[in-house]
Amino acid sequence: MLQPLCKRILLKLSGEALMGPETFGYHAETMAGIVAQIKEVHELGVEVGIVVGGGNLFRGATGALGGMNRATADSMGMLATVMNALALKDALEAAGLDARVQTAVSIGHVGELFERDAAVRHLQAGCVVIFGGGTGNPFFTTDTASALRGAEIGADLMLKATKVDGVYTADPKKDPKATRFDTLSFDEAIARNLGVLDTAAFALCREQKLPLAVFSIFKPGALKRVVMGENEGTRVTV
Repeated sequence: MLQPLCKRILLKLSGEALMGPETFGYHAETMAGIVAQIKEVHELGVEVGIVVGGGNLFRGATGALGGMNRATADSMGMLATVMNALALKDALEAAGLDARVQTAVSIGHVGELFERDAAVRHLQAGCVVIFGGGTGNPFFTTDTASALRGAEIGADLMLKATKVDGVYTADPKKDPKATRFDTLSFDEAIARNLGVLDTAAFALCREQKLPLAVFSIFKPGALKRVVMGENEGTRVTV
């Protein structure tokens, strides 16, 4: 029987992924589909850590464009990610998985304050650990938080779940001639300014030799195919 290529993964989910076709908040059917994919991989024995964004509720950069102080706006965005972490935890538990929320900001009775050793113990015990609150600092994206948490917990692979099935030479919605990369190096992705991750996240992954996979979370079974090493999405390596 084929075995997963990864023992431990860090999955980056955007807030927008949780809202599906809606324009705000959550879409129950979409969340159920995401949870089903996580459960499928978890049942293979893969330890799953998740960083979730907050764009379905509030985006710090958007608030700053409206005249709000950027640090204040980013703090609000971090709180939105904690709300999403709680929503995801509830959905995972409803599907029969044990889940824990750790946050980068101290919010008593809501989630544990992030602590690396505790997170690793939870993962080893079979819990899905959801990291909310970004990095805990303004001016950093949840992409950077994902690379940071992935490195801290010793993940074998960071996965960015998107609406597109990989990294393309151009926006496939705008350019019908755009082609998908099967593999890329971090240096090439940064040089081409492909916009898959922010530069800080790319640099951290490269420095820590943490490979990245970009795939569509809306393709049934895609998460499992990536973890099993099948030809799904785009793999970015050193």
